Amino acid sequence: MLVDVLARLTVVVAVMLAVAIPTIVGVGRLWAALGDWRRRVGAALPIATVLVPVLLVNRLARQDLIGVSRTYGIRATGLIYDVEGDFVLLFQTVSSTPLTRYFSFIYIYAYAFMLIFPVVAYFALRDTTTLRRLLAAYTLNYAIGATVYVLVLAYGPRNLLGEEIGTMLYTFRPDYQHLTGEVNHNTNVFPSLHTSLSATVAIFAYRTRREFPLWTPVAVGLAVSVWISTMYLGIHWAVDVLAGLVLAAGSVALADRLVGRWDVPSRLEPATRRLGRTYERIAPLYDRLEALTGRLLGRT
Repeated sequence: MLVDVLARLTVVVAVMLAVAIPTIVGVGRLWAALGDWRRRVGAALPIATVLVPVLLVNRLARQDLIGVSRTYGIRATGLIYDVEGDFVLLFQTVSSTPLTRYFSFIYIYAYAFMLIFPVVAYFALRDTTTLRRLLAAYTLNYAIGATVYVLVLAYGPRNLLGEEIGTMLYTFRPDYQHLTGEVNHNTNVFPSLHTSLSATVAIFAYRTRREFPLWTPVAVGLAVSVWISTMYLGIHWAVDVLAGLVLAAGSVALADRLVGRWDVPSRLEPATRRLGRTYERIAPLYDRLEALTGRLLGRT
């Protein structure tokens, strides 16, 4: 069953990318970027090598450290419910099968597309700063989110309100549980990483509205849909969504400070400039030496 769900996810996201890349990025622009792939990949690689282990730690925190969270974590479910009450049940007053289908699609498929497409789009930009900042923001979202998941034990509305939520994702599409169960746990609700990562993508889409004007309204629309879907489907509380928005803003701000100051390419840039200036000084001497050698060889 998991293989079937993954296959369907892969096909749907691939189709979405096949439509979005030529429409928003442009085939010619991406093709030109592929010709310069070594420089672009080299610039992003240091951050990508940090992101991969963070993703592994995030999975460990969500799945294997639940026992630590249950023993030592702050039990926040009751506190969250005291703060917002039955707010998420308001979505049940407008629920319908078409809406449930839409938000289920958004939560699973559109969310995966949102995370992948910006990496492709910003790879096409000649300046790699945006790509590196995006990857750094992803890394910070996952790292901070995983830490909070261990420190805070909270259950989502589907666990507390139960049958009062008639639009739960796993009730509508039980097969999705095989996929989300591989990467998530029902105590991983505060903050909402679906919210924080989609908000991060929306922030970067707004920043790159001149380079990719079509991407901005698409990204913002999808991001808002993701936020609503988490509550409509009974997965997150409104407090989780607000915490996710704060996490996104903090991650982007911190990524801005780190990239360009502490990342490897920026560290190497001064040395590269000095090497270039040294070469400019040596090059005339080398030309003179070559000319002198040629004259001496001509005489002999």
